[in-house]
Amino acid sequence: EYMLAKRFQEHGDTEAAAQLVTSHLRLVAKIAMGYRGYGLPTSELISEGNIGLMQGVKKFEPERGFRLATYAMWWIRASIQEYILRSWSLVKMGTTAAQKKLFFNLRRMKSRLDAFEDGDLRPEHVTKIATDLGVAETDVVSMNRRMAMGGDTSLNVPMREDGEGQWQDWLQDDAPLQDKIVADAQEADVRHSMLVSAMDDLNEREQHILTERRLTDDPKTLEELSQVYGVSRERVRQIEVRAFEKLQKAMMRIAGEKRLLAA
Repeated sequence: EYMLAKRFQEHGDTEAAAQLVTSHLRLVAKIAMGYRGYGLPTSELISEGNIGLMQGVKKFEPERGFRLATYAMWWIRASIQEYILRSWSLVKMGTTAAQKKLFFNLRRMKSRLDAFEDGDLRPEHVTKIATDLGVAETDVVSMNRRMAMGGDTSLNVPMREDGEGQWQDWLQDDAPLQDKIVADAQEADVRHSMLVSAMDDLNEREQHILTERRLTDDPKTLEELSQVYGVSRERVRQIEVRAFEKLQKAMMRIAGEKRLLAA
């Protein structure tokens, strides 16, 4: 893997890149299967995931010590999630980070709470979901109602029985400008690059525990990780806290270095 990545990075060897992509297609399929509940064809989810994988291969820096699968996973998920947000409804489900987080985690949270009753969620379920995801309770209620209505809704559906007026006539075009889209993408790329660099300050165990606890869509429990490493849950928690503190300091240092270089 390392040699293939270096061949592509240093010599633009497209055959090496193709081998890297091909060897990770199962990873794309596995991730895509986790998004089947959004009513979109699995083949399309996989296709979008493949685009993310290719982007990940393009930006992969093997000398940082990470496996491609770990790095590409972020790009694959991001590509699939953006596709779902574009396709799931013509009326946007949300563009802020909090709304996206809620959109992609609400079903999982409801499953954990066995909250599958029709209509609005129970107040205690709303509070639990809002607290765990760090979003407003009103956003939880609103998103649950919108998702319960189903996916694509035609904006050409008449608003009244006489056929006068369509839903699209009442929609404000609040799509971000192209410049803002590019700027947001560049900012996200910079933040992710800083995160990858900062992770170098952590040892392998700290990287794994922090990733599994805070940097995945489905974090592992302290109990699960304690069994992996043969230590107590409290010890895993201590390692997680220490790793997070080290990561924060590294991020601040890297941000400071970038400001100095830009000055």
